[in-house]
Amino acid sequence: MSSAADSPALVIPQLIVGLGNPGSKYEQTRHNIGFMVVDALARRWQISLSENRKFQGLFGEGLAVATGKIRLLKPLTYMNLSGQSIRSVTDWYKLSPDSVLVIYDDMDLPLGKIRLRLSGSAGGHNGMKSTIAHLNTDKFPRLRVGIGKPPTAIEDKDSISHVLGRFSSGETQLMSEVIQLVTDAVELSLRQGVEKAMSLYNNRQVVAETSRSS
Repeated sequence: MSSAADSPALVIPQLIVGLGNPGSKYEQTRHNIGFMVVDALARRWQISLSENRKFQGLFGEGLAVATGKIRLLKPLTYMNLSGQSIRSVTDWYKLSPDSVLVIYDDMDLPLGKIRLRLSGSAGGHNGMKSTIAHLNTDKFPRLRVGIGKPPTAIEDKDSISHVLGRFSSGETQLMSEVIQLVTDAVELSLRQGVEKAMSLYNNRQVVAETSRSS
């Protein structure tokens, strides 16, 4: 019989980072889903985000779901330098990498799917490459939000135009439900740990209205 001492320590995020690019040109694009999630969390928890030059990002802290203090960050460094901003916050607050939850877009997941993991590679995502480089580890929790692949991804430029493109009206409606799913998963990870949220949310999928009615 295993004792409590054998159980792994709960991984509870203390800093939640949404990856994206600053500026109106990139607002509501697929690559900015991390920003959208952090905005949704800030509204839900009534945390105000403001520019913090020391952290090179939009930053706020407050209370979330009765779990104590939480910090939110949207790096303003552009995607491929996101790690600089994250590292400045972790250094300032003396946070360990495993207390940082990074939320970002993933083309390898279909629209409507999310995936939580405790560690892993960057998977070709420049924001994650920078984060791993600046934290000097890939052992930190991350939540990937599926944006799907473009219909005809023949060249790299097709992929770039896809991630930097805006969601269609139908996708926007779907993504608002996905963001709700993500915020629920994040709140559970704050209450009961990331692994518990993984077990409950990694197999869920939001489907489009047309799929539901057919």
